[in-house]
Amino acid sequence: MKRTAQPHRAPASSAISYTGYRFPPDVITYAVWLYYRFALSLRMVEEVLAARGSELTYETVRRWSVKFGLGIARRVRSTALARDDKWHLDEVVVTINGRKHWLWRAVDQHGAVLDVLVQSRRDRDAARRLMRKLLRKHGRAPRVLITDKLKSYAAANRDLGINVEHRQHKGLNNRAENSHQPTRVREKVMRRFKSARHLQRFASVHDQVANLFMHCRYHTDPRQKRALRTQAFEAWKSVTCAPMPVRLAA
Repeated sequence: MKRTAQPHRAPASSAISYTGYRFPPDVITYAVWLYYRFALSLRMVEEVLAARGSELTYETVRRWSVKFGLGIARRVRSTALARDDKWHLDEVVVTINGRKHWLWRAVDQHGAVLDVLVQSRRDRDAARRLMRKLLRKHGRAPRVLITDKLKSYAAANRDLGINVEHRQHKGLNNRAENSHQPTRVREKVMRRFKSARHLQRFASVHDQVANLFMHCRYHTDPRQKRALRTQAFEAWKSVTCAPMPVRLAA
């Protein structure tokens, strides 16, 4: 059954505070949105903001992205619709400072990212940590689990007592494998991630922001696309507690 997007309403108790910052909230959240929504470097975001009349440094953009990114991601997650019960899991290698790390990602059948986890191993323990995190966040096991042929997934399910339909086939897991592509693009733009913590923080925010706007990409009807984009911007306004700036500087 195809789900329809619903308006997001963030709880008032978790409102984000911008007190003490020189720039207004709409400029701050716009910078954060540009950085996580598009394949832009910090310096590129600095130039976009300069073109709109906001003179600041790329270091300021970096600090904003660190300060507000995870809070915004948590609010996006808390206000999202319940995700579907078919989970696609996959892991991809990421080289950080000459060492291999593994970015584990879970998505549902619509492409919405459920969670990500950066780990130094690709084994049974790592798969178990991912599954435990997913169960804790979503409160239930999936109806169907789709992975590649890595045996660690089945071993982790046995350890956790998860008894679900588990399909292990590389060709069935394109949904999860394709979800790694935006991370690869950003890795190139950012000239590699600096640490495992940096990758975990970035992917956690980037994927939730992408979830918020994912419905804007897959509809060809212009009116429907504009309506979904407007709805996504309203959701962004709700979770960030700030409007999206609409005017270019004169």
